[in-house]
Amino acid sequence: MSDDPRSFHKPVRRPAEMLDRLFSAEDPAEVSRVAHATAVALLSRVREQPADGAVDRLVSFTDQHGIDTIAELWSRSPAKSLPGTLWRIYLLQLMVHDDARTAALLYERGRVRLASADDVVAGAPTPAGPDELVSLSDEILRGVFSGDFAVALERAASFCRVEAAGAADLADDHDHTEPDRATAFTARALRLTTFAEDLGAAAALWRRDALT
Repeated sequence: MSDDPRSFHKPVRRPAEMLDRLFSAEDPAEVSRVAHATAVALLSRVREQPADGAVDRLVSFTDQHGIDTIAELWSRSPAKSLPGTLWRIYLLQLMVHDDARTAALLYERGRVRLASADDVVAGAPTPAGPDELVSLSDEILRGVFSGDFAVALERAASFCRVEAAGAADLADDHDHTEPDRATAFTARALRLTTFAEDLGAAAALWRRDALT
C-alpha cells in the first residue's frame, strides 16, 4: 500500500506497521464502555440475523471506509476482550488486502518452515497466491459474523502463526545483506506471534462464555 495522496472522497489507509494509534479521551472508562457496548451490539445483532447483505458490508467495511472508524472504537481495548479481538481480526484482513503479494509470500514460506497443522487449520489452498490470501482473510472475517466464532478465531490464530514463521524466515534471508528489512520482518513476526496468542486465548474465552 502507498501513502501517496488519494482522491478526496476515498478514506486514507495506512500500512500495517502504522496502525497502532492513540486516541485522546477525557474519560477512559467511557471509551472502554462504548467499545464493549458497540462490539457486543454489532456481533449479537448480526449473528442473530446473519443476512448476507449485512455480513458482506461488515467484511468490506474497511475497503469502503478505511480503518479509522473501527480503530477509534476498539483499538485501545485489551487484547483478550471482544472489541480487542474484533480489532485484531480487522487488522489481519487489512494487512492482507493492503499487500496481498507479501502476505502470500510469507504464507508460502511459513507453510514450509512451520511444518505444523496450522496451515490446515487456517484453510488456505496449496499454493496460496495473493488472490487466495485475500479470499481467506475475508472468509475468516465472515466466520466471525456468521459462523462458529471460536473456530474463526482459531483459524485466524493459525494464519498468524504461518505468516509469522514466513516473516522470520525472510528475516533470516536478509539478516546479512539488508539488515533494515530483516529488522522489519522480525518485528512483523513478533507482532503476528502475539496476535496468534491473543486470538487463541480469545477463542478459549469465547467457548467458556467469558469473552466480554
